[in-house]
Amino acid sequence: MHAIRLHAFGPPENLSYETVQDPSPGPGQVRIAVAAAGVHLVDTALRRGVAPGGAWPRVELPTVPGREVAGTVDAVGEGVAASWLGQRVSAHLGMAPGGYAELAATDVTRLHRLPDGVPETHAVAVLGTGRMTMGLLRFATVERGDTVLVLAAAGGIGSLLTQYTRHRGARVIGAAGGQEKVATVRALGADLAVDYDRPGWTDAVRSAFGERPVRHLFEGVGGERARAALGLLGRGGGHVAYGAASSGLDGSGPLLAAPEERAALGVTSRSALGPALFERIGGAENLRLLEEEALALLSEGVFAPLTRTFPLAEAAAAHRALEGRATTGKVVLLP
Repeated sequence: MHAIRLHAFGPPENLSYETVQDPSPGPGQVRIAVAAAGVHLVDTALRRGVAPGGAWPRVELPTVPGREVAGTVDAVGEGVAASWLGQRVSAHLGMAPGGYAELAATDVTRLHRLPDGVPETHAVAVLGTGRMTMGLLRFATVERGDTVLVLAAAGGIGSLLTQYTRHRGARVIGAAGGQEKVATVRALGADLAVDYDRPGWTDAVRSAFGERPVRHLFEGVGGERARAALGLLGRGGGHVAYGAASSGLDGSGPLLAAPEERAALGVTSRSALGPALFERIGGAENLRLLEEEALALLSEGVFAPLTRTFPLAEAAAAHRALEGRATTGKVVLLP
């Protein structure tokens, strides 16, 4: 089969398209003929040799990156029912990489059957990204009439948050970088879409909705954009932080506002990463429940994931585009 391999940490060019041995499913496993493989911002950090947030172990090289796949079961291991053969499925591979490939083996317990009509590209977009979205919503009770501000609203998580909170009846402000992404956010149904790369973007929000109109702020960018957004939170509002994309997820950028800033504003900031998320959902073993919730919303049409696809052989280009903030929605590789 063909797969992407990483032999040395470093730039995207270190991802090479190679012919490797087909994996065989072990006991309790299946093999998936991959139709779509998800690319996550975490993948780019691991490629550089960074363990973001301390939640991920350092990758052992050489490796086939990637942990999100969707496709068709083409082989089963010992102890697995033959009825799985030919089933369209999606699976998050967990800490075991191997997704950037034409074939991937994983435990049968990780599989989700895909309903008819659900494309593999959409299914893979609501695995790690969808479950994180559902996890973030455990930190904020969004109700009809609330005003929600989503930063990076054209991204994988941000676009799903925009769709879900609109579905809940909230008034949604979506912030993104550049007019093309702003247009995308507007098309997602945001009540107001603003370009947070332009000076004074917060003034546009105040002009539309008042001085501090926001009840819930969701952001995974950190830095000055997050700090500016905090000033839009009303007293008693909540800030849910889930990353620092502007710092490349290496921990060098601010994730949460300083305590004195929060006290002055009368708001609450919460990190939804790693242990905090696991505690909120009752343990890492419950991540699968979040995946099931996201897939159900996909089937119901609440989630209509945005995707940007690349051929598997162009994984390096996919990483460059993701790191360069040149993508909208979920980045997906097509073997």
